[in-house]
Amino acid sequence: MRSIGIDIGGTRIKSVLIDQDGNVLHHVYTPTQDGKERAWQQTVINIVEEIKSGFDVKDLVVGISAPGLPNEINTRIAYMPGRMQGLENFDWQEQFKLPTCVLNDAVAAMVAEARFGAARRKKNAVLITLGTGVGGAILIDGKPYQGAFNKAGHIGHMVIDDEGDCDVTGMPGSLEECIGDCSIEKRSQGKFMSTQALLNACKAGDEFAREVWLKSVRQLAIGLASITNILSPEVIVLGGGITEAGADLFDPLGEYMALYEWRAGGHKTEIVKAIFGDLAGAVGAAFYAM
Repeated sequence: MRSIGIDIGGTRIKSVLIDQDGNVLHHVYTPTQDGKERAWQQTVINIVEEIKSGFDVKDLVVGISAPGLPNEINTRIAYMPGRMQGLENFDWQEQFKLPTCVLNDAVAAMVAEARFGAARRKKNAVLITLGTGVGGAILIDGKPYQGAFNKAGHIGHMVIDDEGDCDVTGMPGSLEECIGDCSIEKRSQGKFMSTQALLNACKAGDEFAREVWLKSVRQLAIGLASITNILSPEVIVLGGGITEAGADLFDPLGEYMALYEWRAGGHKTEIVKAIFGDLAGAVGAAFYAM
């Protein structure tokens, strides 16, 4: 059996074809074009058709990773406020004529990392995706925890600044507002349109860019320290496009964690980068479908 995994992100659609051993046989990145009515839906449909026609595959299944809350049987996204028009209640299985399951994108990423990645052999872990938005997933006793209404793990909507602007769920000063790419223009007073542009300016010695970036990283550390107090995971896995900042993210994050994390008995929560990178959602959805 082989499985197609599609991760529908706010910026890019990531797609993979994997085999039963988790080997990525094919992968494609495509712009999402969220602002164009239904354009991203057609892109996903085209990707699946191209893989079906380009590979002689029997027993093919499809996994969809997307923002929002899936329904109870993981067949469609039941609720997605404010973004990705047309995603809610779209019946992917009917469209593809193939067995298809749908997961929240961060839960899908956790499935990938727990199966073969940075959380392998861990019983209790947290994954956070840092990209256009900020997603999260929780692994308890080796199993993804989705909670009532499949809403668990939305760590991006935890409050960091109670006087900050409200995010798409109505939470003030959420972690997503503090570091998600969706808010970078506002956080930088209109100077930067993307986190990558902000980081480029940091490297060039722009002091304002450095202040904006380090404030965001400090707020991320506060959020992570809070998670260690609530869930006490063995490891926190960070994924998503913003983690491509590498040492520019992880070095100051480590310094801030040393300030804020309660390390009772000297125990320190490991913070690592996702092994599957920004393909984690697609790979996890493909695993889950199989």
